[in-house]
Amino acid sequence: MDRNQMDRNQMDHSQMDHSQMDHSQVAQEDSGQEARHDHHEMMVADFRKRFFISLILMFPILFLSPMIQMFMNVDFRFAGDSYLLFGLSSILFFYGGKPFISGARDEYRNRSPAMMMLIALAITTAYVYSVLTVFYLKGNDFFWELATLIVIMLLGHWIEMKSIVGASKALEELVKLMPETAHLIGRNGEIEDVPAKSLKAGNTVLIKPGEKVPIDGLVYEGSSSVNESMITGESVPVDKAKGDEIIGGSINGDGILKFEVSRVGDDTFLSQVIKIVREAEASKSNTQRLADIAAKWLFYIAVTAGAMTFLFWITLSKDLNFAMERAVTVIVISCPHALGLAAPLVTAVSASIGAQRGLLIRDRAAFENARKINAMVFDKTGTLTEGKFGITDIVEETVTKDELIALAYSVEIHSEHLIAKGIVSEGMKRELERIEVSDYRNITGQGLEAKVGGRAIKIVGPGYMRSQSIPFNETDYEKLAQEGKTVIFILEGSNRLGSIALADIIRDSAKEAVDALRTMGVESIMLTGDNKRVASFVGEKLGIREVFAEVLPQEKASKIDALHHAGRIVGMTGDGVNDAPSLAKADLGIAIGAGTDIAIETADVILVRSDPLDVVNILKLSKATHKKMLQNLAWATGYNIVAIPLAAGILYNQGIVISPAMGAILMSLSTIIVSINAKRLKIN
Repeated sequence: MDRNQMDRNQMDHSQMDHSQMDHSQVAQEDSGQEARHDHHEMMVADFRKRFFISLILMFPILFLSPMIQMFMNVDFRFAGDSYLLFGLSSILFFYGGKPFISGARDEYRNRSPAMMMLIALAITTAYVYSVLTVFYLKGNDFFWELATLIVIMLLGHWIEMKSIVGASKALEELVKLMPETAHLIGRNGEIEDVPAKSLKAGNTVLIKPGEKVPIDGLVYEGSSSVNESMITGESVPVDKAKGDEIIGGSINGDGILKFEVSRVGDDTFLSQVIKIVREAEASKSNTQRLADIAAKWLFYIAVTAGAMTFLFWITLSKDLNFAMERAVTVIVISCPHALGLAAPLVTAVSASIGAQRGLLIRDRAAFENARKINAMVFDKTGTLTEGKFGITDIVEETVTKDELIALAYSVEIHSEHLIAKGIVSEGMKRELERIEVSDYRNITGQGLEAKVGGRAIKIVGPGYMRSQSIPFNETDYEKLAQEGKTVIFILEGSNRLGSIALADIIRDSAKEAVDALRTMGVESIMLTGDNKRVASFVGEKLGIREVFAEVLPQEKASKIDALHHAGRIVGMTGDGVNDAPSLAKADLGIAIGAGTDIAIETADVILVRSDPLDVVNILKLSKATHKKMLQNLAWATGYNIVAIPLAAGILYNQGIVISPAMGAILMSLSTIIVSINAKRLKIN
């Protein structure tokens, strides 16, 4: 069957930059990716363990704390209780506080104070001052504050880390696309199965029907159609014959091919994609979380307010104990307990809502900033379309529509071709009875023929019709071809029975998604490896004004860069290997759940239902999450507006000074409020 009528630019792989990576390097980097994934799981387990041990230690610390006893109007004091309190608090500080102190050290080295430095400042100040009150100074200790702060912060970090999916294994998934063995053809024509990684340029390889192509090469014998959709984005299976290029990772159809290996190692198509994905992930900007921004400013406020409070009171009163107590109170209050739960609780709730709707969030920072997106780039094949062929037009001439489909269905059921599957699917949907088929054979490069119920039936393309001088309506054919449809003709002998047009089916919700994005101020752009006619037809149907077609993977990534340079904040939705570099480059990468593992592993968000409308839901959830997070951060830090000046002693002469007990009440109230508020998160 002549299914090569649709325009398609040949890919010039020789123009691609070659990386310095061989298969052993890929394997080493995969091991590193897996190690980072395991490290993430270990961190979750570590925070869980530290939380429960710290929680157990917190209760005796609260029980022994003079401040808590005074607040509860009880007296459990005994000789040496302060030393026991010091011992338990020291264990809690060094064990439970270790992640925050280590994190603060990293933030200091990066000159980017955030949550870890704020927490470390508060717990270190509380611990050091409390130790001094045990051994040297007169004053109230803050061991109870230290204990509750560490426990709540550990809980918040554990909740947040549990809601985040593990690290990407994109490079490992790319390598999985390649088969492990290849059928090497020896000098005498003998076939030997060898590891695919051992192939060298110049080797000759046999590809059987339905097998994956193990490496790039040039066909020298045989003919077949090859499915390259997951590699290049071309929706129509591409016919391959002598002299044609074949790409490693693509899937052979129902023919047998022999090819000569043309590229190995760094030079192969997939090696280039691996290189682009790595570079894209490395260059992706590190977006700062909203909670970290709030923590950064609270850190500066705490240090400044604490220092000013100490200097003021030491100058005014000359009382070192009082000045230190006021300064420490200010610093500890500046790190509200609720801040540790404000963002993690919203994170956990939004992740839960997302999971219920089939939206799996892998990168929280990218998701939180999705609300800013003003350009959403869509791949076509498998994203806006279903990635499978369906019948769009039936022209019956001397038979009924059902009879025409039944004849084609009975013949094509023996083929693995994507177009054949579309016809078979239609036959099954119509519940047509299969007719007995015999003498089935391929018409090389032009179609199929068989005896169907004793009738000599041919299923061919326009090329066969022209070569055999069989007339057909060229005007109608060209109109369908311009819409990106593939047309086949059903013949009995040399007589036309009718024709069938097929195309990659547009998803039902695609236009609704594009329209919804437009109302949100987000422009939809199509970026596809498919040919221009198909892409333009789909773009016109969906109302997408900007369409880029016949784009190679490395060109897709550069298109995202161009949009960035134009000042756009870009989301990318795709499902194929060729989408992986652009998914990594985009501000938000969204993978269709039915796509390839590499696309899924490279993306920030995965749409389980493969529904374009879920792209709209992701942006809505991001905006709702950001709004709720702002509310929670306001509640978490709002009481500082009152508490810090009072703790500093601004109304000391009026007899109003915030006590640690009052600070505890305010802290508890703000924590309860942010917890309730987080639970109220929802999207329309």
